[in-house]
Order: sequence, then structure tokens, then C-alpha cells
Amino acid sequence: MGKLKTHQGSAKRIRVTGRKRLLRGRQLGGHLMVHKSAKRKRSLRQNPAVEAVDIARIGRLLPYR
Repeated sequence: MGKLKTHQGSAKRIRVTGRKRLLRGRQLGGHLMVHKSAKRKRSLRQNPAVEAVDIARIGRLLPYR
């Protein structure tokens, strides 16, 4: 059987921790930060874990995580 390919768009956006947890970034945190409040910018820095209902779907995109 051939090798599976990793979805590169997902690989660039989702980080895998040492315990195989998946961390994602938040939306709207890439640019135009001047008009956003300091509280909002601090919360955008955090990388929350991927929800449990989405782990199976993302697992197919990242087969060798």
C-alpha cells in the first residue's frame, strides 16, 4: 500500500504537541491589529486545542501526527 499524503494547508495551521494534542490558531489575528483592543490582541495570541468533535476529521488530514 502506498504512503498517505499530509494535507499541507492543515500542517501549516495546526501544531501537534508532544502528547499528540492538536493546537490551532485563532482567526482575525493576522493583520490590522492597530484598531483592536489590547485585551482582544492578548486573546488572539493563545492557541486553543482543537475540539474533540473535529479531531477525527483533522486526523485524516494529518495521518502521521
